[in-house]
Amino acid sequence: MENIANAVPAAPAIPTAPVADPPATRTPAIHTPGVPLPSLLSPAEFRHPQANREVLLGDAVVGYALVRARRRTIGFTVGADGLAVRAPSWVTLSAVDAALREKGDWILRKLSEARERQQRMEGGRIVWAHGAVLPYLGEPLTVVLDPSHGFTGKGGALVSAAPSSAPQVPGGAAPEGSAVAEARSLHIGLPHSASPAQIRDAVQAWLMRDARRHFTARLDHFAPLLGVRWASLRLSSAQTRWGSAKADGSIRLNWRLLHYRPAIIDYVVAHELAHLRVMDHSPRFWDTVATVVPDYAQLRGHLRDEPAPLW
Repeated sequence: MENIANAVPAAPAIPTAPVADPPATRTPAIHTPGVPLPSLLSPAEFRHPQANREVLLGDAVVGYALVRARRRTIGFTVGADGLAVRAPSWVTLSAVDAALREKGDWILRKLSEARERQQRMEGGRIVWAHGAVLPYLGEPLTVVLDPSHGFTGKGGALVSAAPSSAPQVPGGAAPEGSAVAEARSLHIGLPHSASPAQIRDAVQAWLMRDARRHFTARLDHFAPLLGVRWASLRLSSAQTRWGSAKADGSIRLNWRLLHYRPAIIDYVVAHELAHLRVMDHSPRFWDTVATVVPDYAQLRGHLRDEPAPLW
């Protein structure tokens, strides 16, 4: 099953051959006696939080996390934390660095993309207070603290209100043919003195309930079109995966998908249901997805390029 997450996909593994150097049983860290490791790595343009090696790729110094693993090839992944490398114990450090330099352009491009994505996410971090705004089905949703209601059993209430007039622009007139979006707010039964954590938890509880409702409806819509039957739905809070499926019909979907517009959610739902017919990512799998979501490639790109807000 595919990891259709925010993280950048791993590069193809690079086959390696045994070398004459002595086998390494541990990953030696770069360290000069008397100099703290963070000081040595501080000039690096990109550095993994667990970095224990550095390599020069082009003009950039990259601090990466090297882990020895029982595998036959060198593999590396670029994610939000930076570059992580897994290599067999018998491969020398010089061979690891050479493999990274071979893929240097790809690594630097993905590191830059990951950094830009993280900056966009930080810029969209939600500030949990009365009037907080977060995306809901691709549109802004304003959080309203409403202590006059307890919303028993629901935790909150979604209120939609069409604006009384068209949006104003400099000059006072709305553009001809412009559409006026419906304003939506989520009323939560909390006092204005509620802490950010209380507000966040209340909003999350409501979103998770609504996610189950929305996902169930879309699973029921796509399953007969794909000729499959789903057995159960579980909500996920994973940071690096939007969904998964098992052959027994169990589906897991990340409730944070509710931040995205319905078409993107439909792609993920169809993707996981298609795995009940084809449990890999062969051309036959993507052909199956295309029967119900013809523009899946574009939607998949949007999911990758449009990060969900940080909580």
